[in-house]
Amino acid sequence: MPAPVTGKIHVLPDEVSCRIAAGEVVERPASVVKELIDNSLDAESTLITIEVEDGGRRLIRVTDNGMGMNRNDAQLACQRFATSKLQTEDDLFRLTTLGFRGEALPSIASVSRVYLNTVPTGSQIGTQTHSEGGTSWDSQDYAGASGTQVEVHDLFFNTPGRLKFLKTISTEFSKISYTVQQAAAINPHVHFRLFHHNHKILDYPKVAKFQDRLMQMYGPTFLDRFLPLTQTEGPFQLNGFIISPHHTRTSRTPQEIFVNGRPIKNTTITHAIYEGYGSFLPKGKHPHFILCIQLDSQTLDINVHPTKREVRFSHPEVVHSGILRTIKQTFARDSSFTIDSSAQEEANVSFQSPTTTTRITKPSLAVAPVATTRFSPEMGGARGTHLSLFAQEPSSTYTVRPKDFHIVPLGQIQQTYLVGHINEDLYIIDQHTAHERVLFERLLQTWSQKDVQQQALLIPEPIDLLPHQGTLLEEWLPVLSQTGLDIERFGPTSFVVRSIPAILGTVAIGPLILELVEELSEWKSTDSLDALIRPILASMACQSAVQAGRTMALPEISTLLHDWAHEHFPMTCPHGRRVAIRHSVDELNTLFARTSENHATT
Repeated sequence: MPAPVTGKIHVLPDEVSCRIAAGEVVERPASVVKELIDNSLDAESTLITIEVEDGGRRLIRVTDNGMGMNRNDAQLACQRFATSKLQTEDDLFRLTTLGFRGEALPSIASVSRVYLNTVPTGSQIGTQTHSEGGTSWDSQDYAGASGTQVEVHDLFFNTPGRLKFLKTISTEFSKISYTVQQAAAINPHVHFRLFHHNHKILDYPKVAKFQDRLMQMYGPTFLDRFLPLTQTEGPFQLNGFIISPHHTRTSRTPQEIFVNGRPIKNTTITHAIYEGYGSFLPKGKHPHFILCIQLDSQTLDINVHPTKREVRFSHPEVVHSGILRTIKQTFARDSSFTIDSSAQEEANVSFQSPTTTTRITKPSLAVAPVATTRFSPEMGGARGTHLSLFAQEPSSTYTVRPKDFHIVPLGQIQQTYLVGHINEDLYIIDQHTAHERVLFERLLQTWSQKDVQQQALLIPEPIDLLPHQGTLLEEWLPVLSQTGLDIERFGPTSFVVRSIPAILGTVAIGPLILELVEELSEWKSTDSLDALIRPILASMACQSAVQAGRTMALPEISTLLHDWAHEHFPMTCPHGRRVAIRHSVDELNTLFARTSENHATT
């Protein structure tokens, strides 16, 4: 009798399939925090405390005062696909709760050591269950206050491949902090507390209104630069705040979207917001917004992504047009559109060659006032204009380097593009990207030669950040210092900038720091120092370069064209944008149908 044929396909063991499922839900410690907070909110909690150690790797403890569970429910909650939120498939399209997939606790348990303590409402005796790697659960009586506490120890202890992809403690904790902030923003009726190594990081007592919560999170002056949005059209409801067009900045923080109480990312909504600004949005600037959208749960699918970060609308055109129309109507009603004073001051600063430097080891010979703006990232705008004084030596005149270029500046187009005759060719040059590339090359050269020269601020520039931003910035201060940025922590969420690279000259420090902070979360401690430094220098150059829309006189144009030529005519900026278009004499002759025979006579 022939032996049975053994196939290649087989069913995975339960512990393996559970860990695969965990990979969809539990990406990092912040994923655990989000799932546990969702469960606490569904349990109608009014106080949620999150305690973290080592950025969530060693311990995540979430305690709430919501409706606890009896022993039977506590045991079922730890099994895959067990949930109290769904009965039939149709319920997937009528969901009004946050945690519904029935995968959070078993997925978390499969990659950690979990302790669950829960006491149902009205009882003093509850249940404690325990799992290690999701392989075993035992239960016993537990005495405590009503509510639930989940402790997650040693995340990814049994999946070292996943563990090694986590970032630094500061980076992981900053993501946890951001997750808690998002939950707090949309649930003002709940008191949120966050601790890291027993130090209180966030404390948002419950308030009556969404607006009050935003003031708690972003400061009392937050709403001064934001416009309220409100619209109700049938089942579509829109509430929130969007920044006034003349306070838009280069950073994208905050840009928060909540749909039916969930923080999500959605291109339809984002596109509608940007389109709503239209011509009010300057090039390179971004709107800040916090929007809450409420829809009939049957008109959207929130089961698109395992972590529920995305939604799919059955009628996306209704959502898009509703947001677009509301923004345009809001702008039409607002009569405060005036030129931002900080932007006007920036426009009045004349262009200077970036070759002048000052060493902080030398005594200052002169003090020149430079208009800057104290920048508050949480509200995306200026708190008030004031003077920041730089210690600097007298500016030296520009001198052409030994290699000579025949450069004739011809003018400027729309205060953005420069026209020049360089040697035998005609160039049309983007003034911002050209200057940005010049600054970047010189910053990179001084760093490579370990000859970074600093310009000290006589009055240190204060910067206020959100908790998760401050955590990231502090971690990377040693790296930033190597580029000439001298920054010190000045409080729980405050920093002061004491010096900047001298090559930059005049620069808006607040937007520069914010742009750097936005990039920090993408950096890895395993990256080479060169890989880390380059994006820092690119951001510095971008923030310091002459902006599009500012008039440049012929002497300034000549200076910039010389600087660009001496950097060997780079044709892209550090971020990849085009710098110039070149037309040779031969190309011009071809365009105008001139040949060598008739060129000199007709």
